Amino acid sequence: MSNSQPLLDWLQSWYAQQCDGHWEHEWGVKIATLDNPGWTIEIDLEETDLEECEYPRQEVNRSTQDWVCAWTAEKTFHAACGPGNLTEALTLFRTWVTTTAS
Repeated sequence: MSNSQPLLDWLQSWYAQQCDGHWEHEWGVKIATLDNPGWTIEIDLEETDLEECEYPRQEVNRSTQDWVCAWTAEKTFHAACGPGNLTEALTLFRTWVTTTAS
């Protein structure tokens, strides 16, 4: 899975690789909106190659509309971000996956 692949195509491929007839019944990827406004992301790592890996909390606060925060907890990758930062947050996940799982 290359970093040159479009981000959503990459995420779809990562998800499909986790699906084994079992994982997708218990775990998955959740993207929702926040009311401040912004986005929240939860990506389950349980039963993946990353379940024991840690992503230390990272926060970037540029303004009330331009921010991103990402971390792992309880075998889940979490991110929250401003309304225009969804791509940035998902890119943090892709970068972490492609550098950790090598």
